[in-house]
Order: sequence, then C-alpha cells, then structure tokens
Amino acid sequence: MIVPGLVSVTFRHLDVPRVVELVTEAGLSAVEWGGDVHVPSGDVETAELVRAQCASAGISVAGYGSYYRAGASDPSEVDRALRTAVALGAPRIRVWAGTWGSRQITPGKRAEVVSALRLCAHAAAAEGVEVALEFHRNTLTDTLESTQRLLAEIDMPNVTSYWQPRGAQDTKEAVDEVRALLPRLPTVHVFSWGAGWGENRLPLGERADLWEAVLPELDDDGVDRYALLEFVPDDHPAAFRRDAGTLLGWLNRLR
Repeated sequence: MIVPGLVSVTFRHLDVPRVVELVTEAGLSAVEWGGDVHVPSGDVETAELVRAQCASAGISVAGYGSYYRAGASDPSEVDRALRTAVALGAPRIRVWAGTWGSRQITPGKRAEVVSALRLCAHAAAAEGVEVALEFHRNTLTDTLESTQRLLAEIDMPNVTSYWQPRGAQDTKEAVDEVRALLPRLPTVHVFSWGAGWGENRLPLGERADLWEAVLPELDDDGVDRYALLEFVPDDHPAAFRRDAGTLLGWLNRLR
C-alpha cells in the first residue's frame, strides 16, 4: 500500500500543530519531519512531543529528515540525529551522500563518503533504524547509476534510497529509475516541476503523465511505501490541499 503524506519542510513557516492540522484536514496519513525547523537535531524533548501529537491525530511518522552530509558533517551529528529519530518514532533517517556530484568527486573523497555512510548505517542498525539516502543533485545519488553503485559499496541491508523527479523529467526515465531502485525504495517525494531545479513549481496534476506511471510501479509488489508531497507552489496551504486531493485521487484508482 502507498501511504500518502507530507514532507514537513514544505511548511517551514508553520508550527508543528498547524502542520499536523493541515495533514489531517487534507486526508493524508503521514509526515516526514525535518531536522532544521520542526524537530531540530538533538532536541529529544521536541521529538517526543511531536511524536505524541502525531499519535493523537492518527498520523504516522514516515521518517526523520536530517541534514547530515556524509563525509562533510561532523560525525557527532549522526548520534544526535539518531537519538532524535528514535525519540520521534521514525523508522528511518534521511541522510545526504556528501556534497559533491558523482561526476566531480575524486575517488578518495568518494571512499570517505562511503565510509561515513557505512558507520552511520551501523549506528542506525543498533537502534533498529533504516538509513535512507536523499536522491539529489550535488551528491552521490545524483544519477541512478551512482546511486546503485553507492548502495553496493555501502553493502548494508538497512540502507535504502529515496526517489524524486527532476524538473521536466521524461516519464519513461522516471519509471526506469523507480523500477531499478525497487525494492530498496521506501519513500518518494511527490511534486511536479517544469524545466530547471525548482524554479517552476507546477500544480501536481500537470505531471499526471509521470505520476500516473510511477505510482503503479510503487504499488506493484505489495510493499508499504510513502508518497510524500513537497514543493507545493508558493508553499501555500491552498496549493497543498489541491495537490493532496490530486494524489489521493490517483491512489484511490489503484485500490
């Protein structure tokens, strides 16, 4: 089953109770909480409060969106982020595969990123937590090929990868990426963009060609996954409600 939800950084300007309210009003079921504003890394007390608010509202915690960058961040950030994720009740922690794109990084720097991610994965495994790699430019997950190579280099069963589309991405290419990442793909970030990197945010329905092809792939093997809205136009609640309705409509047709 695909569980619909929200990436909380979509509404950095709103507090936690309002984010929870918007999610429930929209009929969604989960939130990935960001580690920069809503649940700061190391703030266990806030994490416990947010966990309780989600439970009270019947919302699941899809993950903890950390800003730990392997090979660049202070290694002590792993412990702070993990303690926060555990207090939040997050099944996984999102991390970033360095700060260099796969075509620019040197072999030595790549090895440093892999080593840091492996250490992070071992620490997370001890807490029963997955490590999910953000699928993003300027990291080692900027292409499908580099992501697959990275997962093989880390070689840890609790390490997975997110997926999200690139601006104006070809539908077949998007489907091919998703198929290749399965079954190690727990979460997709759902949005529609025109050309460029986020400069042209579109209503979700304007890329129906892409999402109506991708979502059935995610639903095909019977594994529970999250589809989390992000980057709604103007970060506006009205745009979020519209896009949530679009996403729920697509998911209802899969059932």
